[in-house]
Amino acid sequence: MARQVKTRASKRATTQAKPEQSIADGALGGAPDGSDLLAAFLDQMRIERGASEHTVRSYATDLEAYLRWCMRKGVDPRAVTHRQLRAYLGDMDAARYARTTINRHLSSLRGFYGWMKLVGAIDADPAGALLGPKQGRHLPHVLQGQQMESLLCVHGPTDLQGRKREQTPADMRDQAILEFLYASGARISEASGLKMSDVDFASHLVRVFGKGRKERIIPLHDLCVRTMRAYLEHARPQLLGQKATDRFFVSNRGNPMSPDAMRKMFKKTVRAAGLDDRLSPHDMRHTFATDLLDGEADLRSVQEMLGHSSLSTTQIYTHLSPARLKDAHSQAHPRA
Repeated sequence: MARQVKTRASKRATTQAKPEQSIADGALGGAPDGSDLLAAFLDQMRIERGASEHTVRSYATDLEAYLRWCMRKGVDPRAVTHRQLRAYLGDMDAARYARTTINRHLSSLRGFYGWMKLVGAIDADPAGALLGPKQGRHLPHVLQGQQMESLLCVHGPTDLQGRKREQTPADMRDQAILEFLYASGARISEASGLKMSDVDFASHLVRVFGKGRKERIIPLHDLCVRTMRAYLEHARPQLLGQKATDRFFVSNRGNPMSPDAMRKMFKKTVRAAGLDDRLSPHDMRHTFATDLLDGEADLRSVQEMLGHSSLSTTQIYTHLSPARLKDAHSQAHPRA
């Protein structure tokens, strides 16, 4: 049943490892002990939890790095102790991994060992009570009004000065993707997985499937509907050619457009707009949430549209809305 799980670490050059690679990489070949359990855990994530391939790859990368560390240290991953897991995290810290990276590895370990205990592979969970390094809470990055305008004009029917331009089929598709991300707050994986049957133009509604295949319904504004309909009627048939797929967004070759392809398109658009190259598609989601709260949408509705399981996750966007904070201050402070 055992099978090798491929990771970025296995593809790296071994001639000169960087300090931050020293834990994940190693010269040891062959499948480390526990690879059979890792393969079963990843299958469970795909099949039972409906995790995206991006999430599964991240877990695979982190956990194979851990299993190779166990191999080098002579640690049995099925009988690892709380202290040994702390030593693993300590080695990562000594190798100057970022705190966010260490906590991500810890999250992978918790999921892996929690699953192993659930299926009876181990008697006790050594990772459940393990604490990672504290890290500051960073506010999400949000595009300002002019930045969003610049971004949405790169592939649009008019430029920033309002002059008309001829759109290619790829332009119409990319514009539809950008408008959809900003109008719905969807994740890039949700945009990639969007099917023809998920879009209801008549009702201005779209159905998306988020983490764990949780379904939610999101309204779309008129401009987004017009842009997506124009792509569907004029651009998609040309891009599709003789191929057939139920995916809404297709590549230049007529295949379903992958999340990675959408990310690359977004990066190119950001550069063309002259914006910060560090912007990501997820910043469109942050901007969507913040703009809704600026427009006095209630927090519960925003939580529902974003698909957050906890309201506390949505509340971070209230800190990004100065207008909302001003209103709260003026209404509540006795001297305001």
